[in-house]
Amino acid sequence: MRKLILGSLVFLVCYNAYAQVPVRTVQNDTILKNITTSSPLDTVAVPLIDKPLFFNQNLVYKLRLDSIEQTVPLDYNEYVQNFIDIYIKRKDMYGKMLALSNYYFPIFEKALKAYNIPAEIKYLPIIESSMDPHAISRVGATGMWQFMFGTAKAYGLNMDNFVDERKDPIQASYAAATYFRDAYEELGDWLLAIAAYNCGKGNVTRAIEKAGSRNFWEIRNFLPKETRDYVPAFIAAVYVMKYAKNHQITSKPSPFNFKTDTIIVRNFVALGDLAKAMDREEETLAILNPSYKKRIVNGTDTSPKRIVIPKPEHQHFERMFEVLNSDFNTEREVVLASTDDLRDLRKKKVLLVKNEKPEGKMLIHNVGQGQSLNGIANKYGVEVQDLKVWNKLKSTTIIPGQKLKILRQGHAIIESSKTKTTFVTYTVKQGDTLSGIAEKFNGATVATLKEVNGLKSAKITEGMTLKIVL
Repeated sequence: MRKLILGSLVFLVCYNAYAQVPVRTVQNDTILKNITTSSPLDTVAVPLIDKPLFFNQNLVYKLRLDSIEQTVPLDYNEYVQNFIDIYIKRKDMYGKMLALSNYYFPIFEKALKAYNIPAEIKYLPIIESSMDPHAISRVGATGMWQFMFGTAKAYGLNMDNFVDERKDPIQASYAAATYFRDAYEELGDWLLAIAAYNCGKGNVTRAIEKAGSRNFWEIRNFLPKETRDYVPAFIAAVYVMKYAKNHQITSKPSPFNFKTDTIIVRNFVALGDLAKAMDREEETLAILNPSYKKRIVNGTDTSPKRIVIPKPEHQHFERMFEVLNSDFNTEREVVLASTDDLRDLRKKKVLLVKNEKPEGKMLIHNVGQGQSLNGIANKYGVEVQDLKVWNKLKSTTIIPGQKLKILRQGHAIIESSKTKTTFVTYTVKQGDTLSGIAEKFNGATVATLKEVNGLKSAKITEGMTLKIVL
């Protein structure tokens, strides 16, 4: 009898994969445009829940979560149940997530696998951004994986006047995988790593110290309010995606019912011109390549760029060849983006109000022949915008012999006479993390910090001196 009951429960938790139905190209472009532009630009990661009462405990939910669990613990409790109750009512939203997952999940899985990260992490962009590459939070977190500006730079993502790689599903997925590798190395627990992705490793470390535990559910009350709900919301999202049919949630028509190809270009290409050559809507190529701000792909010999396209038909090859090999005529100067983190912008505003001149050690740079403001900013590890403010420049135009003020925030600058490489030294403080340190220095990344300092993992200790290449 017991075997019969268990067999019935197993039958209840069976999941049938959604079968895609091909649609015609014109219909597909319309569906793609509608399904990927219906969500709001601003995002709220998870709904806020007050203390829930656990009246609706259900053993079936626990058994289902146990059947899904692989590497990341999918605990069942009142917090998880409350988010399940919320999400199973959002049938339209999760129908859309099922449709988008057919295209985006393989991208996430490939990046996560490259860094040996559990595949379950692929569900995180659902609660982060509803898998919208253009999602922007109220404090400036951007893209499907909702990277803040500083963290994105620390993990090698590029933001300039042409591109914001936080919006690139491929690049951002690899950056997220790298973050999770480092977070797990430091924290040793996947639920804690997920919590750190929301509130930062420093906040999680402090919560661990206060609670005297490394169990998420025991340190939960010492974390920020949003993070307390973030982990149970993640578990609930995994459950709903796996057991959607059990709650009468059906997939929307898939917006990506076509095969895609990837091409690498070394010149400037307008997505509109390429779309016309392929008899596609420009919006379709823009959705497949969301990181290009101007819908212009700025490839060069030294920095080739990727374009994702619907698999082309043979009759379009000649026109595509002409577009891909004819440089698009446009302004080509690349200007690094300044921070769009609203918290940092508020701090800068306050600083400028209080001080006529920013504080720090001043250097004077004599502009040489052929130098640009962008190159000088990179050399000293500062933002172009800061150079303009410090020197009261109205544009990025500079001339040889011009003297520029460079302000460093109290760090010693050491220049090697052989390599002409600029270094700074930094003493690790309590609660510091490699990603947090990288965010403080323009041009620094977690990868370069580990390489320059011979670190095998992301673990660092208080008092350690790190060399930072700018």
